[in-house]
Amino acid sequence: MKNLLFLCSFLLLFLISCREEIKSERGGIDVVSNVYFDASKGLDKMQSFHVSSLNYTGDSIIERIPDVDVTELTQQMYFIKDSVCYTIGNDNPGNIIFSDIMRKQKPMPIENKKEGALFLKEKIPNYRNRKNLNDTVLFKKKYKRFEINSPWMYTRFYIYPSDTILPYSIYKQAERDYHGRLERIDSYNKKTDIFVTLQLIPRQKWDGETKEIFEFNQYVKSREKRRGKKF
Repeated sequence: MKNLLFLCSFLLLFLISCREEIKSERGGIDVVSNVYFDASKGLDKMQSFHVSSLNYTGDSIIERIPDVDVTELTQQMYFIKDSVCYTIGNDNPGNIIFSDIMRKQKPMPIENKKEGALFLKEKIPNYRNRKNLNDTVLFKKKYKRFEINSPWMYTRFYIYPSDTILPYSIYKQAERDYHGRLERIDSYNKKTDIFVTLQLIPRQKWDGETKEIFEFNQYVKSREKRRGKKF
């Protein structure tokens, strides 16, 4: 009986360690934030921000940073490949060719990018002292949760259990530990009385402007392949 229990435990451990992760091939992520001022007095003084619109195919990401006042307009665009990024001009972006950008521009490490979606290398502050919370349902999705409470800040993290890996993550560390995607962070600054929610909202489709860029580059790539076969 002891041998049987040992074998079952070993198999369970083996299955967990061999959990297959699936990379999402294409889609988008919207990074949205709500900021509540004087939060202890109510949630009436609020401002919403569409921080970033990330669109990806494979390991190529186009980030569109919306204008603060008119979100339909684009403030800046970046082409992100692996661990570096390049700027994309707003003039006629539909004719942008990725290979030309990489040839003409000096790449910038993604952690040096200071606007839009930030690619952080730092670990979650005070992560070792976190406290696990009961699961909850939010927007019809079940989340795992944990909180970190310090003298100056209270933060709550929401992780959606999933084997599908997206190309952008705020804190990989938490996703590995909780076997899912970190999709929401709520934080309250006790000194400034400001409450901030940050959401990562996955979607299956590219946005309109980005779709044009991706499709044009797919056309250029397929044309170059056809030319290569002729010679």
